[in-house]
Amino acid sequence: MKALLFFVFLALIQPATAQIKVPSPAPVKPNYADSLQAVVVTTKNWENTQGSARLYKRRSLKDDWKAVGKDFPVTVGRSGLGIDDTAPWSEEVTHAVKREGDGRSPAGQFPLTFAFGKPDSVNSKLSYRKLTDQIECIDDVGSFHYNKVVGRLQVGIFDWKSSEKMASITPEYDLGVFVAYNTYPAVKGRGSCIFLHVWESPNDATSGCTAMSKEDLERVVAWLDPKKTPYLIQMPETAYSHYKKSWNLPNLK
Repeated sequence: MKALLFFVFLALIQPATAQIKVPSPAPVKPNYADSLQAVVVTTKNWENTQGSARLYKRRSLKDDWKAVGKDFPVTVGRSGLGIDDTAPWSEEVTHAVKREGDGRSPAGQFPLTFAFGKPDSVNSKLSYRKLTDQIECIDDVGSFHYNKVVGRLQVGIFDWKSSEKMASITPEYDLGVFVAYNTYPAVKGRGSCIFLHVWESPNDATSGCTAMSKEDLERVVAWLDPKKTPYLIQMPETAYSHYKKSWNLPNLK
């Protein structure tokens, strides 16, 4: 009888136990040293809002980086570039640090992790998220979901007062790639919702993203391969030259 009562007790408590949510582990940052693909963006200086991008690849980790195709124009934040203060900058770099709402695009090295857009599907090896009215990127520094792209109806905690309702942003978010800046983990106030996306025009700066023509972005999205640990490398030309050797950056051509 005691054994029977014990199993009845287990059956009664099982449903309640199953409802307990265990926090998911923090994401692990892909290592740049393992990257075989890079999107390199450079500007003339820290304040410039226009720049140039080019794709680079290497066949193995022992090989040199090789350019893929020609360079193409991009625009960056309305305030230029700001330092990612988790990167190993030397004391020579004293420019402003990237912060939430400052209008700066981050300078440094960042994984490119998934694509998103308005079509049902796109030509891409990256994981793709179709935007709906429920998809938002959370820029509220007080939110548990800060700097995450979430489905409003799928999250367990609806705790934000500010977000980007991505499906309503046109043409910029017709197609995009998530730049994993301030992601491992997200630190409140360091900046959020950083993407590669379609520009409004070649003369329009962004709020902190990196923008380009739809045709160029389609080419980038089709080329990126998650198995090759793709990275965005972004900084002014002078900083790029200074860190090229120590950071093992592609040789600009």
